Amino acid sequence: MQKAITILGRTYTLRADNGEDLENAAGEVDRRVRELMKRSPAVDASTAAILTALNLASELRNVRARARAELQEADHQIAAVEAVLEAALSHEGAAEPGMGPEEEE
Repeated sequence: MQKAITILGRTYTLRADNGEDLENAAGEVDRRVRELMKRSPAVDASTAAILTALNLASELRNVRARARAELQEADHQIAAVEAVLEAALSHEGAAEPGMGPEEEE
C-alpha cells in the first residue's frame, strides 16, 4: 500500500505495510525537525533533518541495548528457576520410597 506523508511541508509517497505507523513516524520526525530548527534558527532544513536522524538512531540503539540487557537478565532468571525446579524434582524423586517387594500382612 502507498501512503503520502508530509515532513517540513514536502509530501513523500512511500510504500508501507502499516500506513498509520508510517504517518505517526512522519509526524514525530516533522515535530523533531521543526523543534530543532526553532531552537537553532541558523540550522537549515537539511542539517536539521540529519541531526534529527542521528538523534533518533542514537535513541534506537539505546532502546535495543536495554532490550538486549533485559532479555539476558530474563534468560538468567529463567535458568535459575529451572535449576531450582530440577533440584526440587530430583530431591523429591530421591525422597520417595523405592519400589521393592511388598510387605505381607
